[in-house]
Amino acid sequence: MSIPTATAVDTKIRIRGLTKTFTVPGGHVVTALEDFDLDVPQGQFLTLVGPSGCGKTTFLRMLAGLETPSAGTIELNRGTAGRPENSMVFQGDSIFPWMSVWQNAAYGLTVRGVAKADIKDTVGHYLDATGLTKFADTFPHQLSGGMRQRVSIARAFANDPEILLMDEPFSALDEQNKTLLQAELLRIWDETRKTVVFITHSVDEAVTLSDRIMVMSAQPGRAKAFIDVPFDRPRDVLQLRHQPEYGEIVYDIWSQLKEEVDKAKQQADERVVSSKRSLFRR
Repeated sequence: MSIPTATAVDTKIRIRGLTKTFTVPGGHVVTALEDFDLDVPQGQFLTLVGPSGCGKTTFLRMLAGLETPSAGTIELNRGTAGRPENSMVFQGDSIFPWMSVWQNAAYGLTVRGVAKADIKDTVGHYLDATGLTKFADTFPHQLSGGMRQRVSIARAFANDPEILLMDEPFSALDEQNKTLLQAELLRIWDETRKTVVFITHSVDEAVTLSDRIMVMSAQPGRAKAFIDVPFDRPRDVLQLRHQPEYGEIVYDIWSQLKEEVDKAKQQADERVVSSKRSLFRR
């Protein structure tokens, strides 16, 4: 399959031949990603969907510098000097419980030594954008799960990273909070147009948020298909889902994803059988 490419000038992320292997208990080597190629243009909102275990989170962790590739290259086209390379929003709670909402949102800027007046303006702006201004002095244990994720989003955008990495940030939320946060994320992204790499198991969420969607294969993870999302921005979450073309794109993605989900299930079943055989041999 040919990989969509961008010109050298506007490519923000360029990946070639990326492979990641792990050695698991028993000495077995597992290949999470293999010969993985990808170009992400500056300012694109890219979403990865794929079956469980296909290497999505591993890939994001390598982009964040939290994992080292076994082979291949990751090239990031740096922009303004002094800005952090990336900020990551995790699936679960990742804010500091001993810090207030304001302190959490300001954390990255404070560590970088940004002037207090600039921190005040920036944090104030993103707390307002995420509906958290009234809760600036509140601590995480006093907030709902949805509000804690708002803090994570405010902190990530306030830090002004080159690239924003998001690993299923809304998966633990109920449908109402998920829809609200999707709308807030779209509104903030329209303002900043940052390069975003987003992971989700929700095809609806992928179509709602993205410029482009990458469908990944079962393990070892590779790019199976790229799907461009044609809807204009800014987007209204609810109105978007009423458009006939929305359903067609969701169906297209699911039809390509189903084959990989079936493969992943078969792989899991085979591992269970293999494990039982190993126990009997002992």
